[in-house]
This record gives sequence, structure tokens and C-alpha cells, in this order.
Amino acid sequence: MKKRVLLTGVTGFIGRHLARRMVEAGWEVAAIVRPSSDLKALSTAVRGCVDFHVYAGGTLTDIVREAKPTVVSHLASLYLAAHESADVPALVASNILFGTELLEAMAKNDVRRFVFAGTSWQHYQGARYSPVNLYAATKEAFEMMLRYYEETAGLHAVGLKLFDTYGEGDTRRKILALLEEAAKTGEELALSPGEQKLDLVHVDDVAEAFRLAAEYLAADRADICGEYAVSAGTALSLREIAARLEKLLGKKIPARWGARPYRSREVMEPWSTGRLLPGWQRRHKEIM
Repeated sequence: MKKRVLLTGVTGFIGRHLARRMVEAGWEVAAIVRPSSDLKALSTAVRGCVDFHVYAGGTLTDIVREAKPTVVSHLASLYLAAHESADVPALVASNILFGTELLEAMAKNDVRRFVFAGTSWQHYQGARYSPVNLYAATKEAFEMMLRYYEETAGLHAVGLKLFDTYGEGDTRRKILALLEEAAKTGEELALSPGEQKLDLVHVDDVAEAFRLAAEYLAADRADICGEYAVSAGTALSLREIAARLEKLLGKKIPARWGARPYRSREVMEPWSTGRLLPGWQRRHKEIM
């Protein structure tokens, strides 16, 4: 039978690349989107291959039943490096409630194969569990919900813990984009001292990790269940990244190093003790 994946977060940076990768690999692709989702974020070719299911609240049971997925890949989340009090309901709703409703819908429809995104920020200073921020705490809380469904509904799950990502078509206002913009405009950029290190993984390599995990689960490889790090295996300081980008662009980045303090619970050294998914390795060897 044709393998079919049901995606959440398909219009996000990683989700767009994963949808394309799954189509290329011969999977049928369905996706849960909200009424406000910008489907134009997907390429025309990929958009034409995706079966969209609009979710406007309520139960997801009908959507999962209609989609008939072999595997569910859950990427949708709300990311906030730092939060205000008013952000708490949205963080809980996006990162815990929605995912739990998805697991419940899977259980009701006897869908048992699940791949989901976690974050390396669940491991501050390398701890088994120590959340860098509330975003990371909600990711851990969702995993506790998942454990219930693993034990009561026979769910087989693979968790992929992500680091910083980069690649083509990235419209996020993250550090690489800010550095490149400063180089092009000449406008001074206030930065921290810049000694914190980033583990940067190309988005295509991240998408391949999700595809491989789905393939394992579709083949009923229950032995593969567990959590894995999607890591480049190397980390560069922010200053090193800026220097490489300057060389690539042929322009000086007008950075004011030390103009901003480090964030509370700044990650100076990325988590480095997670195991890699068997058979996965990064293909993009250097950030630039």
C-alpha cells in the first residue's frame, strides 16, 4: 500500500522542506492547516501534491480518520526565546494542547506511528532535563502527555530534538538573517559578546531525519522508538559565524559586540550527548 504521512506545521520553515522531501520520496502527503495558514509559503509543485485538512478548533478525530495516515509527523509549535505573561496561554495551547488533541485523535483511529520535534533546549548545560525557557518546558510537558498514549494506546514514537537550522527560503528573523541584513545595509547591529556557540543544521538534513524516522516506523521498526539529536556534531561561536558570513558576502558586518548582555540562561555550549538516528548523517558539512 502507498505510504501516507500526515504533517502539522507544513507551512513553517522545516515543514515546507519536509513536505517536499516526502513527496520526492514517493509518500502521499496530507497536512493539517488552520484557516489563517499561508499555503503560498509552499511551492506550487508541492502544494499540488498535498491534501490539506483545515482545522478550526474542536476535535481532530475526523481529520485523522479522513487522512488515513501511515505515520503522523508533528512539527507545529509556537517558538518564543523569551516570553511575557500574556504569552503563556498561546504557548500551552500550541505546544501542549494541540499535540495532545492530535494524540487523542490518533488513538481513536488506531493510528500508532508518530514522529515529533523536540528541542535541544530541553537540556540546559547538558542536563538530562533542564529547560532553557518556557518554550522548552512546554516541549517536555508534551512528551509527558505522549508517554500516556505510548502506554495506553500502543503508540510508537520517535522524537527528534532540533538545534538551530538554516537554509534556502528561510524568512525567519533569526541571527543569520540579521547578520546578513546588517552587512547589506551597513546599519549597526547590537549583539552580545558573541562567545555562545550554535549547532547549525541545514534544513534539508533535518527534513531527511524526519523522512528516515517515518520510513522506520512505516516498516514497523518498533526498536527504533526513542529520542534522537539532529545535530551537526560541531558548534561555532557567534563571532566565528559572523566572520564566515563576512567572507562569503565579501562585506563587513557592522557588529557592536558586547552592546547587549547575554540572555538569561544563555546556551553557551549546545547539548552534545544526544544519540543520532541510525542511518542519518548530515550532508551539508559546513554552514558556509
